[in-house]
Amino acid sequence: MKIDYEQLAKMAIDAKQMSYSPYSQFSVGAALLAKNGKIYTGCNVESAAYSPSNCAERTAIFKAVSEGDREFAAIAVAGSHKDSTPDYCYPCGVCRQVLNEFCEDDFIIIAAKTNTDYHIHKLGELLPHSFKI
Repeated sequence: MKIDYEQLAKMAIDAKQMSYSPYSQFSVGAALLAKNGKIYTGCNVESAAYSPSNCAERTAIFKAVSEGDREFAAIAVAGSHKDSTPDYCYPCGVCRQVLNEFCEDDFIIIAAKTNTDYHIHKLGELLPHSFKI
């Protein structure tokens, strides 16, 4: 499957604008590419209690799974503090484990600074020796 890294990065950056992050002021967007070509976006959604908060990557995965998709090719992630210049943003450990639930080690993770400036990694690189049942 051909992956358009720039399109996914742009969609993640756009999804970041929907973030609800009044506590951390750190907005994150994600764009998840299913193997069937459909793209699911997500943003982080915070709660004052923090533990009920949800990351952008998990929002996208949960949207996809709730609509019947369970096979994925890639995800782009973009994030930044509201007062800072965007930098490369990677999935947190919890999100890496959730991605691991549905994706193989060669699943592509795009850490996007801009739609043309990004780092590409495989899930197996970012979550070595992962836990799977």
